[in-house]
Amino acid sequence: MNQDLTDLTDLTGLTAAISAAIRVGEVVRGTTSPNPPVGCAIVGATGELIATGSTAPAGGPHAEINALTSAGARAHGATAVVTLEPCNHTGRTGPCSRALVEAGIARVVYLTADPFAPAAGGAEHLRANGIEVVFQPMRVAALQPWLRSVRLGRPSVTLKFASTLDGFTAAADGTSKWITGSEAREHVHQDRTKRDAIIVGTGTVIADNPSLSGRYPDGSLREHQPRRVVVGKRCVPEGNLTRLGFEQYPTPQEALNALWEAGARDALVEGGAKLNASFLELDLVDAVQAYIAPALLGAGRGVVDRAIADTITEAHRFRITDVRGVGEDVLIEMERDVHRTR
Repeated sequence: MNQDLTDLTDLTGLTAAISAAIRVGEVVRGTTSPNPPVGCAIVGATGELIATGSTAPAGGPHAEINALTSAGARAHGATAVVTLEPCNHTGRTGPCSRALVEAGIARVVYLTADPFAPAAGGAEHLRANGIEVVFQPMRVAALQPWLRSVRLGRPSVTLKFASTLDGFTAAADGTSKWITGSEAREHVHQDRTKRDAIIVGTGTVIADNPSLSGRYPDGSLREHQPRRVVVGKRCVPEGNLTRLGFEQYPTPQEALNALWEAGARDALVEGGAKLNASFLELDLVDAVQAYIAPALLGAGRGVVDRAIADTITEAHRFRITDVRGVGEDVLIEMERDVHRTR
């Protein structure tokens, strides 16, 4: 039986360890695909944080291995908190469940069950080897795109846009810089580095020649950059998007198929209204990032360029997962509503 943390008497340090595991997993988001960005924290019997570790790029050690390496002999008798159930299979690396047993870990707390069938079973292996196992279900934001991708068999797609309060992404004269403030734009650049790919349409490339890169406020490139993908059949003029290179596919499905085969699991669509509508019509949008500016235009260009539902009952509905202020703007994050009928 899985044991809940509320049944445990020695909670000292576990809350901090859970926070630490989530934090170090978030740090490597965007660098680990096709593997998930997992975080692990090891805490001693008196509640002291011994070590942390996170998933290395594909082919490198998993989070548990990195944490155990840092902990060394101090791991014996300690508790390991992991954001995802330790794997139980041999791929390019060995099973993390076996490594935890061999290190003498006394208890493992994991926050998310592993839905990937070839890797599942780690909890059972640990329990069979005398390790106390606690499943503490918790939504770990960094893992959500990967979890969706495993279920869908394609990269998770997040539609991102910035609009006024009345839903316009540009004014009637076409101007759009800047709808949101500098803090929101900085957040966008940070978020891009956590993605495997950014997807835009040929219309956006031809009109705007966007960089599609994650940059620091001084304009320099951040350490990790996503793949840059263009969808559409129109030719992109020489010089557009050539600074960092890009790949082009005629349809959204072909782009996602190619990205999946290349190991990408988390894609961000920053398309224009036409591409946004195409992804929505194909039912390929799994999450939404809406940056809302406290401004009204009354008329202008919308998020999509055509109706994607004829009646309110056919609307694409999402479940809000987070709402927070980013400078003077508001960021609303949503995920696909699993109860919707379409």
